[in-house]
Amino acid sequence: MLEPAGVASAWLLGLTLGSAYVPMGWFNVTVNLGVSVAKMLLVMTFFMHLRNASALVRIFSGIGFLWLLALLVLSLIDLEHQILPDVITLPGIVVGLAASFLPGSEPAPLASLAAAAGGWLAFAAVAKAYEKTRGVEGLGQGDWKLAALLGAFLGWQKLLLTVLLASVAGTVVGLLAIALRGRDMRYALPLGTFLGGAGVLVVFLGDALLGWYRGLFGG
Repeated sequence: MLEPAGVASAWLLGLTLGSAYVPMGWFNVTVNLGVSVAKMLLVMTFFMHLRNASALVRIFSGIGFLWLLALLVLSLIDLEHQILPDVITLPGIVVGLAASFLPGSEPAPLASLAAAAGGWLAFAAVAKAYEKTRGVEGLGQGDWKLAALLGAFLGWQKLLLTVLLASVAGTVVGLLAIALRGRDMRYALPLGTFLGGAGVLVVFLGDALLGWYRGLFGG
Protein backbone atom coordinates (compact mmCIF):
# COMPACT_ATOMS: atom_id res chain seq x y z
CA MET A 1 0.00 0.00 0.00
CA LEU A 2 1.37 3.40 -0.96
CA GLU A 3 2.23 5.86 1.79
CA PRO A 4 0.31 9.18 1.76
CA ALA A 5 3.54 11.06 0.96
CA GLY A 6 4.15 8.82 -2.05
CA VAL A 7 0.59 9.33 -3.32
CA ALA A 8 0.89 13.09 -2.91
CA SER A 9 4.24 13.11 -4.70
CA ALA A 10 2.82 11.14 -7.64
CA TRP A 11 -0.21 13.43 -7.82
CA LEU A 12 1.99 16.53 -7.88
CA LEU A 13 4.14 14.99 -10.61
CA GLY A 14 1.02 14.34 -12.67
CA LEU A 15 -0.12 17.92 -12.14
CA THR A 16 3.26 19.19 -13.32
CA LEU A 17 3.16 17.07 -16.47
CA GLY A 18 -0.44 18.04 -17.13
CA SER A 19 0.26 21.77 -16.89
CA ALA A 20 3.03 21.38 -19.47
CA TYR A 21 0.47 20.33 -22.10
CA VAL A 22 -2.35 22.73 -21.19
CA PRO A 23 -1.63 26.31 -22.37
CA MET A 24 -2.83 28.71 -19.67
CA GLY A 25 -0.48 31.63 -20.23
CA TRP A 26 0.99 33.18 -17.10
CA PHE A 27 -1.22 30.87 -14.98
CA ASN A 28 1.08 27.99 -15.97
CA VAL A 29 3.86 29.67 -14.00
CA THR A 30 1.55 30.12 -11.01
CA VAL A 31 0.52 26.46 -11.07
CA ASN A 32 4.09 25.20 -11.40
CA LEU A 33 5.27 27.53 -8.65
CA GLY A 34 2.52 26.23 -6.38
CA VAL A 35 3.44 22.65 -7.20
CA SER A 36 7.11 23.40 -6.47
CA VAL A 37 6.20 24.84 -3.08
CA ALA A 38 4.05 21.80 -2.28
CA LYS A 39 6.86 19.45 -3.28
CA MET A 40 9.36 21.29 -1.12
CA LEU A 41 7.03 21.15 1.86
CA LEU A 42 6.45 17.45 1.23
CA VAL A 43 10.16 16.71 1.07
CA MET A 44 10.91 18.78 4.16
CA THR A 45 8.12 17.25 6.22
CA PHE A 46 8.27 13.58 5.30
CA PHE A 47 11.53 12.76 3.53
CA MET A 48 13.75 15.06 5.62
CA HIS A 49 11.80 14.01 8.74
CA LEU A 50 11.39 17.58 9.99
CA ARG A 51 8.18 16.63 11.75
CA ASN A 52 10.40 14.68 14.18
CA ALA A 53 13.17 17.29 14.39
CA SER A 54 13.80 19.78 17.19
CA ALA A 55 12.03 23.11 17.23
CA LEU A 56 15.22 24.99 16.35
CA VAL A 57 15.89 22.80 13.31
CA ARG A 58 12.33 23.32 12.11
CA ILE A 59 12.65 27.08 12.55
CA PHE A 60 15.91 27.16 10.58
CA SER A 61 14.40 24.98 7.85
CA GLY A 62 11.23 27.04 7.66
CA ILE A 63 13.14 30.31 7.36
CA GLY A 64 15.42 28.81 4.72
CA PHE A 65 12.43 27.58 2.76
CA LEU A 66 10.72 31.00 2.86
CA TRP A 67 14.00 32.70 1.94
CA LEU A 68 14.47 30.58 -1.18
CA LEU A 69 10.81 30.95 -2.09
CA ALA A 70 11.06 34.74 -1.77
CA LEU A 71 14.08 34.82 -4.08
CA LEU A 72 12.30 32.66 -6.63
CA VAL A 73 9.14 34.77 -6.57
CA LEU A 74 11.07 38.05 -6.76
CA SER A 75 13.10 36.74 -9.71
CA LEU A 76 9.97 35.78 -11.63
CA ILE A 77 8.13 39.02 -10.85
CA ASP A 78 11.09 41.15 -11.92
CA LEU A 79 11.49 39.12 -15.10
CA GLU A 80 7.84 39.56 -16.04
CA HIS A 81 6.98 43.00 -14.65
CA GLN A 82 10.33 44.72 -13.86
CA ILE A 83 9.36 45.41 -10.25
CA LEU A 84 10.48 44.04 -6.87
CA PRO A 85 7.53 44.44 -4.47
CA ASP A 86 8.17 46.00 -1.06
CA VAL A 87 5.66 43.54 0.40
CA ILE A 88 8.30 40.82 -0.10
CA THR A 89 11.63 42.62 0.22
CA LEU A 90 10.98 44.70 3.35
CA PRO A 91 9.57 41.87 5.53
CA GLY A 92 12.35 39.68 4.16
CA ILE A 93 14.99 42.09 5.45
CA VAL A 94 13.37 42.06 8.90
CA VAL A 95 13.21 38.26 8.94
CA GLY A 96 16.85 38.01 7.85
CA LEU A 97 17.97 40.34 10.63
CA ALA A 98 15.82 38.53 13.19
CA ALA A 99 17.11 35.12 12.08
CA SER A 100 20.69 36.24 12.79
CA PHE A 101 19.82 36.18 16.53
CA LEU A 102 19.03 32.44 16.47
CA PRO A 103 21.62 30.22 18.20
CA GLY A 104 24.36 29.18 15.80
CA SER A 105 23.09 31.46 13.04
CA GLU A 106 25.49 32.76 10.42
CA PRO A 107 25.94 35.68 9.85
CA ALA A 108 25.85 37.05 13.40
CA PRO A 109 23.52 39.99 14.17
CA LEU A 110 26.04 42.80 13.67
CA ALA A 111 27.42 41.21 10.50
CA SER A 112 23.89 40.75 9.16
CA LEU A 113 22.98 44.37 9.88
CA ALA A 114 26.23 45.67 8.39
CA ALA A 115 25.81 43.61 5.20
CA ALA A 116 22.17 44.68 4.80
CA ALA A 117 22.99 48.35 5.30
CA GLY A 118 26.09 48.09 3.12
CA GLY A 119 24.18 46.43 0.29
CA TRP A 120 21.46 49.07 0.36
CA LEU A 121 23.92 51.98 0.53
CA ALA A 122 26.20 50.60 -2.18
CA PHE A 123 23.35 50.06 -4.63
CA ALA A 124 21.88 53.47 -3.79
CA ALA A 125 25.24 55.14 -4.42
CA VAL A 126 25.67 53.38 -7.76
CA ALA A 127 22.13 54.30 -8.78
CA LYS A 128 22.57 57.96 -7.89
CA ALA A 129 25.94 58.17 -9.66
CA TYR A 130 24.54 56.53 -12.81
CA GLU A 131 21.50 58.78 -12.82
CA LYS A 132 23.67 61.87 -12.38
CA THR A 133 26.07 60.97 -15.19
CA ARG A 134 23.61 59.43 -17.67
CA GLY A 135 20.42 61.30 -16.83
CA VAL A 136 18.33 58.14 -16.51
CA GLU A 137 17.60 55.72 -13.71
CA GLY A 138 19.98 52.76 -13.66
CA LEU A 139 18.95 50.85 -10.54
CA GLY A 140 15.47 51.04 -9.08
CA GLN A 141 14.95 51.18 -5.32
CA GLY A 142 13.66 47.62 -5.45
CA ASP A 143 17.19 46.51 -6.34
CA TRP A 144 18.56 48.41 -3.32
CA LYS A 145 16.16 46.59 -1.03
CA LEU A 146 16.89 43.22 -2.62
CA ALA A 147 20.60 43.84 -1.98
CA ALA A 148 19.77 44.56 1.67
CA LEU A 149 17.71 41.38 1.83
CA LEU A 150 20.58 39.33 0.42
CA GLY A 151 23.03 40.96 2.80
CA ALA A 152 20.85 40.28 5.86
CA PHE A 153 20.74 36.57 5.09
CA LEU A 154 24.14 35.96 3.51
CA GLY A 155 26.60 38.38 5.11
CA TRP A 156 28.95 40.69 3.23
CA GLN A 157 31.24 38.08 1.64
CA LYS A 158 28.43 36.07 0.09
CA LEU A 159 26.62 39.27 -0.85
CA LEU A 160 29.65 40.36 -2.87
CA LEU A 161 29.81 36.91 -4.46
CA THR A 162 26.12 37.11 -5.34
CA VAL A 163 26.53 40.53 -6.95
CA LEU A 164 29.56 39.29 -8.91
CA LEU A 165 27.73 36.23 -10.24
CA ALA A 166 24.65 38.29 -11.08
CA SER A 167 26.77 40.87 -12.90
CA VAL A 168 28.56 38.21 -14.95
CA ALA A 169 25.29 36.49 -15.83
CA GLY A 170 23.67 39.80 -16.76
CA THR A 171 26.62 40.77 -18.93
CA VAL A 172 26.55 37.45 -20.78
CA VAL A 173 22.79 37.63 -21.36
CA GLY A 174 23.04 41.26 -22.45
CA LEU A 175 25.77 40.53 -24.97
CA LEU A 176 23.79 37.59 -26.33
CA ALA A 177 20.71 39.80 -26.67
CA ILE A 178 22.75 42.33 -28.61
CA ALA A 179 24.36 39.70 -30.84
CA LEU A 180 21.34 37.48 -31.50
CA ARG A 181 18.39 39.84 -31.29
CA GLY A 182 19.87 43.11 -32.40
CA ARG A 183 19.29 44.88 -29.09
CA ASP A 184 21.29 48.01 -28.31
CA MET A 185 23.22 48.91 -25.16
CA ARG A 186 20.14 50.59 -23.69
CA TYR A 187 18.26 47.29 -23.53
CA ALA A 188 17.06 46.99 -19.92
CA LEU A 189 17.77 43.73 -18.12
CA PRO A 190 15.96 42.76 -14.90
CA LEU A 191 18.83 42.88 -12.41
CA GLY A 192 16.59 41.47 -9.67
CA THR A 193 16.16 38.28 -11.66
CA PHE A 194 19.93 37.78 -11.85
CA LEU A 195 20.42 38.71 -8.19
CA GLY A 196 17.71 36.28 -7.09
CA GLY A 197 19.12 33.44 -9.18
CA ALA A 198 22.65 34.13 -8.02
CA GLY A 199 21.43 34.27 -4.42
CA VAL A 200 19.93 30.79 -4.71
CA LEU A 201 23.19 29.51 -6.22
CA VAL A 202 25.23 31.07 -3.40
CA VAL A 203 23.00 29.47 -0.76
CA PHE A 204 24.04 26.03 -2.00
CA LEU A 205 27.52 26.66 -3.45
CA GLY A 206 28.67 29.85 -1.74
CA ASP A 207 31.02 28.22 0.76
CA ALA A 208 32.62 26.06 -1.93
CA LEU A 209 33.08 29.02 -4.29
CA LEU A 210 34.58 31.21 -1.58
CA GLY A 211 36.87 28.37 -0.50
CA TRP A 212 38.04 27.93 -4.09
CA TYR A 213 38.66 31.67 -4.43
CA ARG A 214 40.67 31.82 -1.22
CA GLY A 215 42.66 28.81 -2.35
CA LEU A 216 43.82 30.74 -5.42
CA PHE A 217 45.62 33.14 -3.11
CA GLY A 218 46.94 30.57 -0.66
CA GLY A 219 44.07 30.80 1.85
